[in-house]
Amino acid sequence: MNGFLFAFRASRYLPVSVTRGALWAGTMAQWVRRAKPARRLEENLHRVTGLEGRDLRRLSRAGMASAARYYAEAFELPRMTADVIDARVRMENEAEIREIIREHGRVVIALSHSGNWDLVGAFACRNLGPVVSVAEVLKPREVFEEFVALREGVGMRILGLEGGSTFRELIRIARGDGGLICLLADRDLTGSGIEVDFAGHRAKVAPGPAALAAATDTMLVPVMVRYERLRGKRRRAARSRWGTVLTFGAAVSPADAPGDDRVGHLTRAWVGFMGDAIRRHPQDWHMLQRFGWTE
Repeated sequence: MNGFLFAFRASRYLPVSVTRGALWAGTMAQWVRRAKPARRLEENLHRVTGLEGRDLRRLSRAGMASAARYYAEAFELPRMTADVIDARVRMENEAEIREIIREHGRVVIALSHSGNWDLVGAFACRNLGPVVSVAEVLKPREVFEEFVALREGVGMRILGLEGGSTFRELIRIARGDGGLICLLADRDLTGSGIEVDFAGHRAKVAPGPAALAAATDTMLVPVMVRYERLRGKRRRAARSRWGTVLTFGAAVSPADAPGDDRVGHLTRAWVGFMGDAIRRHPQDWHMLQRFGWTE
């Protein structure tokens, strides 16, 4: 059995503290050995911060710890009560998106691989509206199926990334069912990425959020997810030292985009917000894979 799949399933029966400790230790071992995920993370963090040497190593350690925290929370998510989920998540600048959902019944959300997007998906299902998302079809297939079951277990609707058929289904959902259509888009998996200025460097990102917003005349909102330390009453309610902050950027309307470059315009808008947000909170950007830098 795949080691990750074994850990995922074993976590259902282990105390939460044991799962957290094991994931933290394993991730720190990768950092100490400078395994490929740690090296990739440092390369990406160097790009967005300009840090080198000890400062970069210190930041990458915090980044690996943040990634371990994400996986520990993901494994724990099926055990969390609704009250614990609500205690762990805090929103910033949510007034505009609430108004969009109230008026239009749907919104496209562009996310990066930051913080805990699964936890905020569970929170959004309870506090904003139904969530639809797309997941990369991982290998072995059982890992993908476990993640889908995890996310659907907390209320989200998950589609596998299957090319054009997935995009057509998203269009149907946006026009018919509505809700929050949330797409991780900082890492392009389609091979048809759009080149933009990302945190001061040229890179290709996924066209999906902008293309879907343009095709369905739906408002596009970028979101940054990051961690924060918890104290006092909220820490006790969350049963964790860490909480998650869900920060909404300004909404972008396809109607305001030029007709000959609607997807490019919308993409540059959300990337501008996201790049600045990642620069402010680089430790929570879990980009442990090759990123789409073009320079």
